[in-house]
Amino acid sequence: MELFDCAVIGAGGAGLNASLILGRSRKKVALFDNGTNRNRVTQESHGFLTRDGIKPAEFKEIAINDVKKYPSVHFYQNTVMNITKQSNGLFKIETLDEVEIVAKRIILATGVQEEFPSVSDIKKYYGKSLFSCPTCDGWELRDQPLIIISENEEHTLFKGKLIYNWSKDLVIATNGHELSAPTLNELQRKDIFVITEPIQNLNGEDGYLNKVVFSSGLEIERAGGFIVPNFVRPNQFAEQLGCQLNQNGSIVTDEAGRTSQENVYAAGETAKLGQTSLIVAAAEGYKNAMAVVFDSTI
Repeated sequence: MELFDCAVIGAGGAGLNASLILGRSRKKVALFDNGTNRNRVTQESHGFLTRDGIKPAEFKEIAINDVKKYPSVHFYQNTVMNITKQSNGLFKIETLDEVEIVAKRIILATGVQEEFPSVSDIKKYYGKSLFSCPTCDGWELRDQPLIIISENEEHTLFKGKLIYNWSKDLVIATNGHELSAPTLNELQRKDIFVITEPIQNLNGEDGYLNKVVFSSGLEIERAGGFIVPNFVRPNQFAEQLGCQLNQNGSIVTDEAGRTSQENVYAAGETAKLGQTSLIVAAAEGYKNAMAVVFDSTI
C-alpha cells in the first residue's frame, strides 16, 4: 500500500492550496476529490483578487493544473469512504473505487453542504438568482427588489441588516415561522417587511426568480434574493477520528488548523461548519500545509 506524507481530502480552495504548498515543500501528497464542491452550482465566484467573476469550474481547473505541476502531488478523482488510524500511527484511506493508501497526516477539507428551507423548487434558483452569501453576490443584486428566505430567527436579523447594505427593497419570508417582537421591531425600523406565512411556490424562468407566491394567495414580485440554509458536513470523518468539536459543531483547531488529534488538520468550511469565501478557505489551506511541513520536521 503506497505511503504518502499527507492525504488531503477535498479539492476546494482549502484543499487545493494546501496541496500546492505541500507539493512545493517536496511532500508526497494524495489529493482526493469527488466533484461535489458547494460552489459548483454558482455562475461566478467573487472576492478572490485577480479572479473576481471567474466561473468556479474554471477556477478549479486552473488550480488543479497548478497543483499537478509538482510531481509529488497525486490527484485522485474518488470519494473517500473511510479514514482509520492504525496502530502504527498511520492513516488508512479507502475510497468508493477501492483505492487504498496510507498517510502520515490528514487534512480534512471536504467543505459543507446546504440544507435548504422547505420551499418547493428552491434549488432551481440557487446559484442563479438566490444565493447564501451577500458579500459574494450582493453587488450583482444591488438596488433590486429582493427576498430573504430564512426559517432561522437567530440569523434572520443579521442577514436582513447585512443585505440592507446592497438593497433597501427587502422582504423577509420566514416560511411559517414566527419572529420575536424585538426582532420584528428592529427590522421594521429599517422598513424591512416581514411575511411569516408559508411560501407556496417560487415563479421564474431558467433559475431566475420573478415572483413569490404565499399560501394565502399573496404574490410579490422579486428579482432574486438570499437563502439562510443550515450547513452540514457531508461525512463524519472528524467525529470518527476523534477530533474535538465546539458546541456549534465546528472543529476545535489552533490558528494553523491543527485539531485535537495528532497529525489531523482541518481547513475551510469543514472546520468552520459554515460558509466562507474562496479566498479565506485558500488561506486556511495554506496555513494547514505550513503546519504539516513544520510538524514533519520536529
